Order: sequence, then structure tokens, then C-alpha cells
Amino acid sequence: MTHLKKGDKAPAIEAKDQNGNLISLSDLTGKKVILYFYPKDSTPGCTAEACDLRDNYSELRNMGFEILGVSPDSEASHKKFISKNSLPFTLISDTDKKVVTDYGVWGEKKMYGRVYEGVYRTTFIISKQGIIEHVITKVNTKDHTQQILDLL
Repeated sequence: MTHLKKGDKAPAIEAKDQNGNLISLSDLTGKKVILYFYPKDSTPGCTAEACDLRDNYSELRNMGFEILGVSPDSEASHKKFISKNSLPFTLISDTDKKVVTDYGVWGEKKMYGRVYEGVYRTTFIISKQGIIEHVITKVNTKDHTQQILDLL
């Protein structure tokens, strides 16, 4: 689980989005950010989470939020995931796992008795000044937006 907590400065991000453009968290200074980490494109839980954020995108944008999703999937995988689900926000391709490591959301997981390395589904709410305001470690994929709104 992440070592980051409310009040910490959000670690810097410099990684490519689904279109190969370099995305930097510092470019979003002055904007509130919902930074959500998810394990894999086009899996049931990750699709439910992305679609819930998509369905509530206008409301979140009206509240001043930018949304960034991060997973270790490739740019091509992100592009397909965005197209298939009409996602209006940016997905960061973290194939070298630098961002997930910096945020402490990469580590050992267990499923069906199998041990493997993967992403801990986690969301960070980041202030306009780049400070972590909330960390959600128990994400409700089908109702994630409400989970976020309940914290604000």
C-alpha cells in the first residue's frame, strides 16, 4: 500500500499519455487533480471504474478537476480502452512502472492463491498546489465518483 498520505506533496510525474504526449503533473499546477491508479485496461473492475468517472466527468470538471488515469499498459492499449469506452480523460502509460512505484501503488498481490506483482487500485485527490488532500485505497469501482464526492 502507498506510503503517501494527506498533506504530502504529490510526487512529480513525467510520462506519456495514450497519444505519446509527455504529461507532467507540474503542468497542472493551479488545477485540482483526480489521479487514479488501476491495474489493467479492459478488465471488468477497471472498466467499471473508468466508465463511472466518464459518466460523471462533466460534474467533476465543473468542480474544477482534471482526471488522470495511470496503469502499466501501453499507449496503444490505452488508446483502444479510451475508444471502446468513450473516455474523455487522459490515461498515462507507465510501462516502466516509475509512476506506480513513486506513488507506492505497485507491489505484491495475491489472487486465487497466486502471488504476483501488480497495481494497488488507489486514487489521490491533489490540490491546486500539488498537495495530496485525500487517498482512497478501498475503491468502489462501480460508484467511485460518489466515493470522491463524499470526501469533498
